[in-house]
Amino acid sequence: MDRRTFAALLPGILTATAVLPERLEAQTLSPLESGVYKPGPATHGAVPKRASKRFALGMLKAGNIRLEVHETTQEVGAPHEPIETHLHSEIWLVQQGTVELTVNGKAQRLNAGEMGLCVAGDRHYIQNVGETPATYFVVTLGPPE
Repeated sequence: MDRRTFAALLPGILTATAVLPERLEAQTLSPLESGVYKPGPATHGAVPKRASKRFALGMLKAGNIRLEVHETTQEVGAPHEPIETHLHSEIWLVQQGTVELTVNGKAQRLNAGEMGLCVAGDRHYIQNVGETPATYFVVTLGPPE
């Protein structure tokens, strides 16, 4: 192959490799079925004073859509998670306590019974700002990452 042929093929190669991780995750995640999902064991990630229980993680049958549902508890004084952006959207349903959801630099408080939404691509984090532990459900919905 000469360099002209390679140069002509390069945009297609780059496009294919850009979507490769998404397709790999979609192939490794199981399809989700209708039914009841119970919480898994509590896991502690890299952020101290925070524990999560996963209910579901997999691919929906309609389209190339990844769904994850977990419950997180943040202790009082827990540091906030890293400021992130994702290809998926996130929904927070506060079960108890008070959290602050910061999206694109704008902070808003959520109390028990309230819902927060962060659409794909927005920079965000959530933090317990109350005087008691905060527990909330997180639902993520979007393409595999």
